[in-house]
Amino acid sequence: MNRDKPIQENYISVNGLEVDGGLLTLVNDHILPDTGVQAGIFWSGLADALTTFSDRNRALLAKRGELQTKLDSWFREHKGASAAEQRAFLEKIGYLVPEPADFTVDVTKVDPEIAEVAGPQLVVPVSNARFALNAANARWGSFYDALYGTDVINGSAETATDYDPARGAKVIAFAKNFLDEHVPLERGSYRDVTGFRVADGALIVVTAAGETGLKHTGQFIGYTGAATDPASILLSHHGLHIDIQRDAAHRVGKDDPAHIKDVVLEAAVTTIQDFEDSVAAVDAEDKVLVYRNWLGLINGDLEATFQKNAQTMTRRLNQDKTFQTPAGGKISLPGRSLLFARNVGIHMFTDAVTQNGEPIPEGILDTFITAAVGKRDVLGLGKLKNSREKSIYIVKPKLHGPEEVAFVVELFAHAEKVLGLAPNTLKIGIMDEERRTTLNLKACIKAAKSRIVFTNTGFLDRTGDDIHTVMEAGPVVSKGDIKNAAWIQAYEDWNVDVALASGLQGRAQIGKGMWAKPDAMAAMLETKMNHPEAGASTAWVPSPTAATLHALHYHQVNVTEVQTKLSEQRRAKLEDLLSPALLDDNLSAEAVQLELDNNAQGTLGYVARWVGQGVGCSKVPDIQGVALMEDRATLRISSQHIANWLRHGVVSRDQVMNTLKRMAKIVDEQNAGDPAYRPMSPDFDSSPEFQAAVDLIFGGREEANGYTERVLHERRLQVKKQG
Repeated sequence: MNRDKPIQENYISVNGLEVDGGLLTLVNDHILPDTGVQAGIFWSGLADALTTFSDRNRALLAKRGELQTKLDSWFREHKGASAAEQRAFLEKIGYLVPEPADFTVDVTKVDPEIAEVAGPQLVVPVSNARFALNAANARWGSFYDALYGTDVINGSAETATDYDPARGAKVIAFAKNFLDEHVPLERGSYRDVTGFRVADGALIVVTAAGETGLKHTGQFIGYTGAATDPASILLSHHGLHIDIQRDAAHRVGKDDPAHIKDVVLEAAVTTIQDFEDSVAAVDAEDKVLVYRNWLGLINGDLEATFQKNAQTMTRRLNQDKTFQTPAGGKISLPGRSLLFARNVGIHMFTDAVTQNGEPIPEGILDTFITAAVGKRDVLGLGKLKNSREKSIYIVKPKLHGPEEVAFVVELFAHAEKVLGLAPNTLKIGIMDEERRTTLNLKACIKAAKSRIVFTNTGFLDRTGDDIHTVMEAGPVVSKGDIKNAAWIQAYEDWNVDVALASGLQGRAQIGKGMWAKPDAMAAMLETKMNHPEAGASTAWVPSPTAATLHALHYHQVNVTEVQTKLSEQRRAKLEDLLSPALLDDNLSAEAVQLELDNNAQGTLGYVARWVGQGVGCSKVPDIQGVALMEDRATLRISSQHIANWLRHGVVSRDQVMNTLKRMAKIVDEQNAGDPAYRPMSPDFDSSPEFQAAVDLIFGGREEANGYTERVLHERRLQVKKQG
């Protein structure tokens, strides 16, 4: 600590801290008013937390480094060691802790969207107000639009602005087949329906063959408009709602026999507003934007104005939806996703607040700001409601083992006391994305058993961490082949097994990872059903449209039944988790170069936007031009993979540099239409974007856990200083 370091310009001394002026104003004038928390209490509480937790935070990071050093040495000396030998070593050094006795989590006050309802989940950079609002509003999605505008119909997306009745007819047929399957009529098909009415608490469906009703009782939930001719009919299946909307004057409804203009599906029941991997927040200015948008979401007053089709549009949060019940009462359903905040990991530091002139652990600041904003929701101060159970949901990424989970749990308790929140108001979502957490998952869950609401297999970061952890064991297989590795399948099963054994069913989410191809919705419909079939109550999708389509899988699969069946068996073995995906023979020179091209192009394509434009998540074209949803996790894999092959002589330094320069030109061409893009070629030495890729790859072995943040932040700050 440099106690003599002067306070930076625009920073204000508060309770022994140096606070960015913009952040101080946001907290004091916008977050804390009416919460009962005085500014002095907040800042002194944060200072106390830093005194209590900062050294422990750094000690936990040092332990990570010590363990990795031991792993590197052991793998160098034990080439080809068995899983049993590796397990004995991991137990000896404390990397693998004893598995706790059976227990059941005792978390309470969890909203049904998390505890009970299985459905899609969005992850969105909270720094982008428009995207954040779109995701929050994706609780309900037009089924007709999702089908019409994607490749689900005819294998290609519709780009024309004029309505195509032939394509529309296929959309309507698809949707009515869906209704027939999941909310069937006693007789006939929705294709034959000519009208609806409500009488004596029942839905009467009029067809050419006469009147009928729903086949299954309890599926008719409500309606809007007149009982004799409802404007919409609300149905339910597997805990998700379906809103059949009618309008005889609508361009679609006027030609429909029942005047159905759309089928609206309950889709993204939860959304993670991300402060972390999809966000490029490198300084106080960026952090203030992140926190301001989070505040706007919780207050219900966030807006985003933008141009679309030559028109100025303003996006706001949706209101709740109100229906008449069959019995004559009213029912109100949330109009928005239930929001989580994903804070940064404990390895991050920020200078938005400094203590004795030094940056503080960013996760501690995130906890206090997130919780202070969340208290506004707990007290009902916002225009809209997030948690009806008055809980605040925080996803915590990149934790390594139960000791770090326990650390975060203690930090949450400290923040609750400072902010006057009831114990266990702050709930934790644990990202199972680091090897030490996977192997010790049961102990991790136990450490947070009164707060846990989420465990998710973040397989992308998990892959990057696995490559780094076993760096000295040998060269890993090609990136595509890692997906077929024994440890990957064991990991996906292990997460569900342990979560179910710990009592998460009916109390918390069990999640799966992202569908990375936002334009390939037909393929997603074909394959992503494997997530609910594996026992996941939620899985990540890249867009509101994808959420609407992924909702179909939760109608097709009864996740509760699947989880009940799976809870009676254990499918994954620790030995499989300890089996590195290593090459067992030499690849051809052509195969090596192809893999290197792919990884280099992916690294540069993502880094160019992150460093040059501050875009933390976007659709990045791969080497074939296919748009992939990329964030820091995918960058971690690509850069670590090249670093691994460099370490073991599969590729040479000159080969990598030549490939990077060749791929930089391709990435420049792919982004030629973007006026904000900064070309990396031909002056590679003066390009911060290109040099960031070089740093990540050639320093990959030494970079703690193979993380990308340090390099990205340094290079992004370089660009910002250049203006």
